[in-house]
Amino acid sequence: MSGTRGGGQVWAISDLHIGYAENRALVEAMRPESDEDWLLVAGDVAETVEDVRWALKTLADRFAKVVWVPGNHELWTHPSDAVTLRGVARYEHLVEQCRDLGVLTPEDPYPVWEGPGGPVAVAPLFLLYDYTFLPPGCATKDEGLEYARGTGVVCTDEHLLHPDPYPTREDWCRARVAETERRLAEVPDGLPLVLVNHHPPHRHPTEVLWYPEFAMWCGTVLTDDWHRRFPVRTVVYGHLHIPRTTWRDGVRFEEVSVGYPREWRTRDRPPGRLRRIVPAEPGEPGEPGEGGGR
Repeated sequence: MSGTRGGGQVWAISDLHIGYAENRALVEAMRPESDEDWLLVAGDVAETVEDVRWALKTLADRFAKVVWVPGNHELWTHPSDAVTLRGVARYEHLVEQCRDLGVLTPEDPYPVWEGPGGPVAVAPLFLLYDYTFLPPGCATKDEGLEYARGTGVVCTDEHLLHPDPYPTREDWCRARVAETERRLAEVPDGLPLVLVNHHPPHRHPTEVLWYPEFAMWCGTVLTDDWHRRFPVRTVVYGHLHIPRTTWRDGVRFEEVSVGYPREWRTRDRPPGRLRRIVPAEPGEPGEPGEGGGR
């Protein structure tokens, strides 16, 4: 693990979707509050490697450290992208781009924040999903997909997110979960964790989806107990485009999506607002001298 000392804060954002001009402008306007601030980017930056690289370079030039995890959109082999790599090869290419920019990924040692609110290890994760967040009344993936097709709510991943060389996306997910579980178990005792993953590693955030069947593309039950098994202080995720704070077993779950312009234009808060992860906000568990919960 690598470390840093000093002031600053750790911020998070996700689902930048800079293919939209309005969202690209939000990235152009993003600035840290201090030269020591970190930024966690929880996936879905864009669909093309060129756009992903532009956004991460822009942010890495401003923040002391940027940590990125892939969303499903980065993993798409999109017809508009000059990079035609699929599956693991595409993910590894994106990791290479990040390393060229000095951006940390799930393949790097977990950095340790030792500024205000620390020390805390930031663990960027890449876990995918395995169709175990099934709709009510469905017992298998096939039943769930049949139900989803009947409602017309089917994730574009079914057409553009290829698992090569794994036979299926769920096989890729299980391999990622097993390797990540091994790494988390090696975190030194007593060091709190901030988990950063694109998909929520627990199902409860999907309970407010307008289309509950979309939960099948949102995570895996294999990680349901990770926030209890490991010394997790905060879980950062995106994907749902429902920015909010929830609590599970005393652990803060923070959804940090920007989302699409049609979504964020209807909200009271201005779009592109970075969410502070460390130190905790006043009144939240984890903030020295404060207590309470929600």
